[in-house]
Order: sequence, then C-alpha cells, then structure tokens
Amino acid sequence: MTLNKALIALAMGLALAACSNTQQADSSAQEAATAANEAQEAAANAAATGDAMATDAAQAAADTAASAADAAATSADAAAAAGDMTAADDAADAAENMADSAEQAKDAAEEAAASADAKTNNDGQ
Repeated sequence: MTLNKALIALAMGLALAACSNTQQADSSAQEAATAANEAQEAAANAAATGDAMATDAAQAAADTAASAADAAATSADAAAAAGDMTAADDAADAAENMADSAEQAKDAAEEAAASADAKTNNDGQ
C-alpha cells in the first residue's frame, strides 16, 4: 500500500512539474510579446521626432524584440507538446531566455527613442 501511494505521489509530482513548465513557458511568451509591443511603440515614438538615426536604431531593436517574442511563442508551443519532462523544462527555459532577450531589445528601443527626445512610454503596454 505504501508503494502504491509513493507511486501516485510521484506521478502527481511529475504532472505538476509538466504543468508548471507549460505555464512558465506561456508566461514567458506573454512577457516577450508585451516587450515587443512596447519596443514597437518606442520605435513609433522615435519616428515621430523625425530623427532618422534614432528611428532606425529603435526599429532595429523593435524587430529584434519581435523575433525574440516569436521564438518565445515557439518555445511555449514546444513545452506544451513535449513528450517528457526534460524536453518541457528545456523548452520553458528557452522561452524564458527569449523573454529576457525581448526585454533587453525593448530597453534598447526605448533608449534609442530617448536619444531623440521622443515621447516616453510609461503605460507599460
């Protein structure tokens, strides 16, 4: 009886970990998408100033953020479809790394926009 309970607990723990990986990956993909949207807004704000160099830099950073967001979404899909916990964990980690990359690209876009004295995006969207 104790062995059965231990096996059930182990199975539940594995299921919870797999669910956690999927949720982590989905959250990371959402964070990356938000960062990409904010980066694009910064690029638009830079363009509104008429400063071509700042606009080009901000747009390049926004494009990088969008690529990272796409990669995060792909990793989230991979985490959901993973056949084992290791693959799900790796995919969730990849999604988190891409979210970090998108955030860094967003920061670069905002800094480029700020160099042109562009309107600051303070709404977090």
